[in-house]
Amino acid sequence: MKKILAFTLALVCVLALASCGGGSKPDTEKSEGVMYHADYIAAELESEVAIEAYIQAKAFSAEYGNINMFLQDADGGYYVYRMPCTADDDAKLKIGAKVKITGFKTEWAGEIEIAEGSAEYTLLDGEYIAEAEDITAMLGTDDLIKKMNMKVAFKGLTVAPSTAADGSEAAFLYNWDGSGAAGSNSDLYFNVDYNGNVYTFTVESDECAEGSEVYTAVTALKVGDKIDCEGFLYWYEGAQLHVHGVSAAK
Repeated sequence: MKKILAFTLALVCVLALASCGGGSKPDTEKSEGVMYHADYIAAELESEVAIEAYIQAKAFSAEYGNINMFLQDADGGYYVYRMPCTADDDAKLKIGAKVKITGFKTEWAGEIEIAEGSAEYTLLDGEYIAEAEDITAMLGTDDLIKKMNMKVAFKGLTVAPSTAADGSEAAFLYNWDGSGAAGSNSDLYFNVDYNGNVYTFTVESDECAEGSEVYTAVTALKVGDKIDCEGFLYWYEGAQLHVHGVSAAK
């Protein structure tokens, strides 16, 4: 379940970018004082961290002056939660841009992130848009967590039933508990089955708004549909893909 936001977010959907990799490869060297991904993962919670990575998805709130971002480097993924951000900053923080982020590492319901309000950025030279890595074989394994916050793909999934607020079976829910409705720009939640295990995926409306291609595709799903999905591997008491692309299984 996403953290509940009591405000209106500016909406950004990078579906068009999700299917195409950026031209250059990510840098493998870090500046002085900047952590490699393994060092970041090993760092203590609530300790100060410094990373360099490339923005892969973002959601900017003009009202509250902050931004959420998924970033990736050559070795792994990162999530920055509610970094202070102006509209001018948001215009600079383009998908694919390389940035240095400093802040404090924290954890929420299993998700490792750079803490709310603590992050600061420096824009760097370089650009990279990752291709979604097919990690279907990792579903149900302990290795899946190693791909947290990366752009990934899962293939050959079956849409499994969800339970609507009235107790009926549904292919998806508006909001995690079915309390939303069409036209309210609610998040979407749906279950998928792979090898007998069920996972809950979500379309976060602050990343891909109602009316976007992926949002529309999910509202057309039926229980039993065979699908492929790609997006960013968020964690909420277990794997919870933030879906940025869905299609019929190939």
